[in-house]
Amino acid sequence: MRGLEAEETWVSIFPLEQRRYWETVSRTIKNITEIRLRANRPIFVYSDGRELLLDHSGGFPGEEGREKRTTYEEIQQLIDYLCRDSRYAYGEELRRGYFTAPGGHRIGVVGELVTDSEGRVRVLKHIAGVNIRIARQVLSAGKKVQPYLYRNGGIENTLIISPPGCGKTTLLRDLIRRISDGSGSYQGRTVGVVDERGEIAACYQGVPQLQVGARTDVLDNCPKQHGMTMLLRSMSPQVIAVDELGSREDAATVSEMAGCGCSILATIHGNSVEDIRKKEMFRLLFQEEVFTNFLLLEKEKGVYHVSRQRIGEEQICCIS
Repeated sequence: MRGLEAEETWVSIFPLEQRRYWETVSRTIKNITEIRLRANRPIFVYSDGRELLLDHSGGFPGEEGREKRTTYEEIQQLIDYLCRDSRYAYGEELRRGYFTAPGGHRIGVVGELVTDSEGRVRVLKHIAGVNIRIARQVLSAGKKVQPYLYRNGGIENTLIISPPGCGKTTLLRDLIRRISDGSGSYQGRTVGVVDERGEIAACYQGVPQLQVGARTDVLDNCPKQHGMTMLLRSMSPQVIAVDELGSREDAATVSEMAGCGCSILATIHGNSVEDIRKKEMFRLLFQEEVFTNFLLLEKEKGVYHVSRQRIGEEQICCIS
């Protein structure tokens, strides 16, 4: 997908002592999606599908033996800055291995785990690796797709199917925004989002950092099974949206919600409708015909395509 509509504001997540270097990187490399920092090892950034090795000047490609390496102390400095010098306050987030920084950027962390006698994680200490996923959105992603969500004045229960890395969460986010805000002949609708991993709305302290629409309510870091039921009871959504159905429990809850009068918009890993149909954990969805509308997302020669499949018909539109 092209047309990323986001400014290079991610440099502000770094402490002042490190920020000048990253300001140089942001000017040198555009559309950075991920930054990997590992103690005493080279720095890698990812942009437009490329892996780039940084040098001491903030440029690329770094020559072998001259690449910049992140020190353990720099990683501790970064984590303390992001946690506002209170790692204890971020204890729960650190235990699950990631947290969200201002701007919606997701910070993954690894290090030494301390567990109790039952194997439960008590604390993550000696953090030695950080994966920064830059929060971005494509506000044009769902423009051509939106008309294919509607039928007879309502929104069909729609399942977005895609292999990993093809942009299904990006597409889902923009469709949520468009459904919520409404435009032209599309009336705005109340949308409830269960953002189990914080990747749809990128909430920081409960507030979405990405644009998900004026009529959208978000439950952040909440399991899908609990969140869908909570939203239905508390916020009366017309549409419930979730990312990455992945278990029999997810499927059962979606089936239950579909019978309660709200539309469902969801994503799932897969290559085709038949691929999903064969999986035992999702059999219920097909037995009860919960989803009547399928969007298949794939990437071919750098261009993203969406094909829309319904019983007895197939319509195709492209996102570029």
